[in-house]
Amino acid sequence: MKVLFIGGTGNISTPSSRLAVAKGMDLYVLNRGKAKVDIEGAHSIIGDINKPEELTELKKHDWDVVVNWIAFTADDIERDIELFKGKTKQYIFISSASCYQTPLSYPVITESTPLSNPLWDYSQGKIACEDRLLEEYRKNGFPITIVRPSLTYDTVIPIAIGGFNKYNTAQRILDGKEIIIHGDGTSLWTVTHSDDFAKGFVGLLGNTPAIGHAFHITSDEVLSWNMIYKILADALGKEAKVVHIASDFICKVEPSFTGTLLADKAESVLFDNTKIKTFVPGFKATIPFSEGIKRTIKWLKENPEHQNIDTDTQAKIENVLKAYKSLAT
Repeated sequence: MKVLFIGGTGNISTPSSRLAVAKGMDLYVLNRGKAKVDIEGAHSIIGDINKPEELTELKKHDWDVVVNWIAFTADDIERDIELFKGKTKQYIFISSASCYQTPLSYPVITESTPLSNPLWDYSQGKIACEDRLLEEYRKNGFPITIVRPSLTYDTVIPIAIGGFNKYNTAQRILDGKEIIIHGDGTSLWTVTHSDDFAKGFVGLLGNTPAIGHAFHITSDEVLSWNMIYKILADALGKEAKVVHIASDFICKVEPSFTGTLLADKAESVLFDNTKIKTFVPGFKATIPFSEGIKRTIKWLKENPEHQNIDTDTQAKIENVLKAYKSLAT
């Protein structure tokens, strides 16, 4: 099976790239050549998907599957439809679980949960992408499959503030400084290791019955945010000094946190993975967070250049803590 990944060397996509090769797929990865990740066994095409003059090599091929990991706007989708109509048997768009109804009217999410997130332009862009793809599927039979990852990690730290590609909160834990947990920390969430995500995702490649369908792919492990941060601290070998602060207050003091909090992680979310397990028999996430985050911390220790302490994020954390403590004086 001849597969093209647009992107393919990121936090979520790298394990999927490696598993696709391991499964015997003829994988091509299109990127700008800036990532240092090497996917052994994959073909590399250097080019920018947004620059047609760099896509001469790409246009020579027909594909069984095209996956775009880095499309964010309806214009990106319009470009891909023009590039790949009649050139692929399946086009997979990587959307986001943040597109689901916010706030939720029912806490258990299935693929039929409405898509509506007025609080985050990132999610609105992904919804617009889905809408355009569904229109093209209905009108012209463009062979789409939509995948909505939730909080998925491998080389990043999956927390709400001072994490992901930033090492701020991890370093604060190591330094014995206070960290922020939004709300009282008892709301529920699911974090998914990229290796587990890959098992479900690669099972959708070339999966003809999946055309026209949307899927989320997550772990079935459900943790409170208090537990997520405790497990992180345990992996770092320290005890976290936690300050619980309401999400509304955090975002009032620092509005830039609105997307990751009020638009995404501020309320409990439970994912029903029945659909992906039906279309990819045998799929099961097997890496608990307590194991996966140890792998992440080990990788970050071995690659200290990725321990990114963002000064702007650090200032925002301190500003929220200062504003909160001023209420008690």
